[in-house]
Amino acid sequence: MTRPGLPKLIATDLDGTLVRSDETVSAYTHRVLDRVRSAGIPVVGATGRGPRLTELTRNDIRAADFLVMAGGGRVVDQSDPEGPLVLRDERLPGEVLARILTDLETAVGPLTVMVEASDEHDAPLWGDYHPSWPYPDRFEARSRVECLSCDVIKAFARTADHHVDELLTAARAIVPPDVATLTQAGLGFIEICPPRTDKASGLSVIAERLGVDPADVLVFGDQPNDLPMFDWAGWARVAVANAHPEVRAAADEITLRNDDDGVAVYLDRLLSR
Repeated sequence: MTRPGLPKLIATDLDGTLVRSDETVSAYTHRVLDRVRSAGIPVVGATGRGPRLTELTRNDIRAADFLVMAGGGRVVDQSDPEGPLVLRDERLPGEVLARILTDLETAVGPLTVMVEASDEHDAPLWGDYHPSWPYPDRFEARSRVECLSCDVIKAFARTADHHVDELLTAARAIVPPDVATLTQAGLGFIEICPPRTDKASGLSVIAERLGVDPADVLVFGDQPNDLPMFDWAGWARVAVANAHPEVRAAADEITLRNDDDGVAVYLDRLLSR
């Protein structure tokens, strides 16, 4: 059951939740988010996108006071009058990732692997290209050795023989949570992130900074990488109608699809009570 009144913090996933299938955000959604801020409620964009996509992310959620990026690894305060302030920046050492990939390939077979290593604007992913990856314009083929030669923001992996949910289950049985955080965001790849890094831990940084209790936070999402913030937030956990079955099952409420501006419709009704 949702709490009476209004939440004290609102966080929403972007791709598949706030952003429509045509990769746009409607003018209606932007207007509603502006109303949320005018009501005195801070807005957080919580996304798996890495810092290399910060400009795109800011454009998609212009009302955001904070950004949780890279699935929780990068947290940015955009409300500082002197400019954006990075509150968190987590990386996974290349040698740790190398051991993880060796253990996974021993268990599940060869992996297609990409890494996100640079936070430069529009920097490409490195690694093994796979035709299912939806963003070929931001990719650079590099050897496994090159990919593991530095600390990474996150890595992406898939096999030819496992559905992404099956691979995630298998990987979590192999990789301890104190070594890496494993998730998936609907792209057909599991994501390998620094340990104790997820959207909930990123939101915790913001909540502590603002003095907001998780019980007063409203969140929206659609994919398994949103589940940690669903477990963490207490005011309401809302899934869009197109969400992954696990997210729908974890939600307190279901709103309309992302293509029908489900987040904005929910917030519009909330503000109009």
